[in-house]
Amino acid sequence: MKYFITLILLTFCSLSFAQSDLYVSNGSYVYVDGTAFSSGPNVAPLYVTDDVNLDTNGHLYLRNDAHLLQGNNVGNSGEGKLSVYQTGNSNTYMYNYWASPVGQNIAATGNSAFMPSNNLYYEVTAPINSNPYGYTSGYDGTATQISSYWLYTFIGLPTTSNAYEDWIGLGGGSLPVGGDPNGTLDSGYGFSMKGNPSGSQKYDFRGKPNNGDITVTLNPNSETLVGNPYPSAIDALEFIHDTNNQNNSTGVLKYWEQAPGATSHVLSNYVGGYALYTISSDGTESFTPAVFRMYLLNGNIAAGPSPGNGTKTARRYIPVGQGFMVEGTASATNVTFSNSHRVFYKQSDADSEFFRTENTATERETFPETEYNEEGYSIVPEDFKRFRINVGFDNNGNDSYTRQLLMNFHHTATDGFDYGLEAPIAEQVASDANWIHDNTPYAIQAFNYDESLQIPLLVNINNQQLVRFDIYDVQNFEESQPIYIHDKQNNLYVNLQEQAYEIILEEGDYTDRFEIVFQSESLSSQEFIDEDFLVMQNNTTSQLTVLNPNQLEVQSISLFDVTGKVIFKENNLSTKNRYEFSTKSLSDGVYITKVTFANQTTKSKKVVVSQKK
Repeated sequence: MKYFITLILLTFCSLSFAQSDLYVSNGSYVYVDGTAFSSGPNVAPLYVTDDVNLDTNGHLYLRNDAHLLQGNNVGNSGEGKLSVYQTGNSNTYMYNYWASPVGQNIAATGNSAFMPSNNLYYEVTAPINSNPYGYTSGYDGTATQISSYWLYTFIGLPTTSNAYEDWIGLGGGSLPVGGDPNGTLDSGYGFSMKGNPSGSQKYDFRGKPNNGDITVTLNPNSETLVGNPYPSAIDALEFIHDTNNQNNSTGVLKYWEQAPGATSHVLSNYVGGYALYTISSDGTESFTPAVFRMYLLNGNIAAGPSPGNGTKTARRYIPVGQGFMVEGTASATNVTFSNSHRVFYKQSDADSEFFRTENTATERETFPETEYNEEGYSIVPEDFKRFRINVGFDNNGNDSYTRQLLMNFHHTATDGFDYGLEAPIAEQVASDANWIHDNTPYAIQAFNYDESLQIPLLVNINNQQLVRFDIYDVQNFEESQPIYIHDKQNNLYVNLQEQAYEIILEEGDYTDRFEIVFQSESLSSQEFIDEDFLVMQNNTTSQLTVLNPNQLEVQSISLFDVTGKVIFKENNLSTKNRYEFSTKSLSDGVYITKVTFANQTTKSKKVVVSQKK
C-alpha cells in the first residue's frame, strides 16, 4: 500500500504492537477526527499495516470523514466495535442502497456477516454515544426504529423472467414478506433500506471493521446489489479495472436514485431510476443521469411517459456505506473488493458523493482528481473527443423528461464492447432513445473517431409527441466541425453544434431514421438549389430569400414548421426574380418553404432558422 501512518488523536487508549498493529483494550477507545486531514494519495487519518484487534468494550471512533485503511489481507478480531457514520436522505417512502463497513462484533478472526439488529445504531449524544435501533414490522420507520419490511438484497438470476422476484429479504424472506433485522448479509453485498419522516438520518455503523479481499458472487448476465464494504472510500477506477473484475463484470456501476416527494409505499407510485457510471483505465469518467420511471404492482416498468430525471452525479471515489448494482458477463463468477482499492477521500470533497438527495461536495485542489467544466461535466484528456446528446420527450407539455446519451471517441475504442468506455441501458422507459450495439441499447458508447462514421440513434415513441435533440458537453472538436443529426426520412442534416432539432413523431419504433454523422451528403441545410429557383435562409440578417431566375409564374409562397402549422402564406404574387421574407419573429428550428406555381406544380425546400448571430 502507498499510505503512511499519520498522527491520530488518542484518548484513554492502550496500544500494543507486539502481535497486532492496532490493539484497543477492554474499556478503552481511539477517537479519530478527520477534520484536520486533507484527502490525498499518501495520507490517511488512520492506517494500519496488519490487523485491528478491538477487545471487549474497546472502541474505535471515526468522525468527521475519518477513514480506517489497512495494508495486508488479514482478518480483524475482537468483540469491541468500530463506529463510523453515514447519512441517508431517504424519507419514510424512499430507498437508499447501502453496504455495511462492519460486521457482527464476534471474537473470531476475519470478516463477519452484517446483522441490522447488531450493527445499526442511532446517535444519542455527539460525538460517541449511540443506541441500537429498534425495529418494526410495519411499513413506516421512525427516528429510533427501522422498518425491517424494506430490508432487501438483490441477486439476479438469468433464469428469472421478472427481476422483481430477485429481491430477497434479509434472513431469506422473498417479496412481499420483507426482511428480518436478525437476518445476515455477507460482506460486500448491498441492501435496501427506507428512512424516516425527517428525510435525513445519520446511521452509526458499529461492529468489527471489514478488511482484506472480499468476494461477492455474480451470476452470468445478471445484476447483483453490492457496495463498498470498508470503513474508507474506494476508488472506482481500481475496483473496475481490477483484473478479476474486468473478466467478470461489464465495468458499469448503477446507482439508484428515487424522485423526491414520495408519499406512498405502493409500488405503482414509485418513481426512480439508475444513473450509469464507468471509468477508463486512464481515469476518464463516463456518466449519464437516471431517467425516472414508474412501476406496476408486479414490479414491471409502467408504460406511458416518464416523470423526470435524476439530479445526482456519480463520482470516482465511492464513499463509506454506498451500495450499487453491477452486472456479470456471460462467464461471470464473482467480483472482488480489495485493500488496494481503498483510499482516503472525504465524501465532502468534489469527486465523491453518496447517492442521496443532498449534495455537500465542494471544490478542492489538493488531490489529483478529475477536473470539471462550468457545466459540471468531467473534462477529458486531449486524446479524447466527446459529446452528449439530450433527447427530450414532451408529451403535450406534460411529464417532460430527457434521456442523455454520451458518445466517447478514442483511438483505443473498437467496434466491439469497450470496457470502461461504454454502458448498456438495462431499463428503458416507454418513450426513449439509445445508441445500439449487437442488438443491445446503450447510454454510453465509444468509437475510434472518423469523419465518415454513421452512428445510429434509435428512438422509441409510446404516443405522438414532440422530440428535441440537443447537444452538450462538446469536447476537443473543432468549432468548425459539424455534428449533424441526419433525419433520413426527411433527408435533412441539422448541425447540432449550431442549433437543436425538434420534430413531432408518431407512435412507433424509429430504428433506422436518425443517425449522427460528421459530414453532409447534401448541400448545406441553409441553401437548397433547384434548376428553377433558389431558396436561402440568411440567419445573419434573419431573412428568407426565394430567387426565381427563370421568371416562372409564382402563385404563392408558404412557410410551415415541422408540425405542419402555417407560419405565413403569400398569395397572388407578381412575377419577380427575387422574393424576400423576414424571419426575425421565428423560433430556432426547421421550416419548410413551399412554392406553388401557376400550373399548380409545387416545390418544397427545408431551411434552418437560427437567431444566433
